[in-house]
Amino acid sequence: MLVEWLAAVAAAGGTAVVQAAGTDVWVSVRQRVAHVLGRDDPEREQAELMRLDQTATDLASLAPEESALIRARQEASWTARFEMLLESLGEAERERVARELNDIADQARQASVGGVSANVFHGPTAFQVGNDNRQDNHFGPRA
Repeated sequence: MLVEWLAAVAAAGGTAVVQAAGTDVWVSVRQRVAHVLGRDDPEREQAELMRLDQTATDLASLAPEESALIRARQEASWTARFEMLLESLGEAERERVARELNDIADQARQASVGGVSANVFHGPTAFQVGNDNRQDNHFGPRA
């Protein structure tokens, strides 16, 4: 099981994939993500490129009423892929991959225009990506 900060890094990576799809940084983010997940295996990297292309195609063809749900599912799917990768690595490699995922998330975030672009709840941890963020969470009945 991943510690909270690694789970947050994986969530940031999942958000970055969805956030970058269809933007000017997509080509770079797509290549970087495929390289991270491919782990120096050209065949695996090619398979990841195809998955990323399918994600971009799926996101580009969304109807407005299904946008939020599909985007959330895509983020969760990519987050899970990153979590599995991080869990499979030794400590030194895990830290290197975590830094790379943070860099990818920064790149995707910089391509977004103001406001909250995504947030993820992972257990008791909330991770939010975007500019000038404020997040107020209220659970239970209003008093």
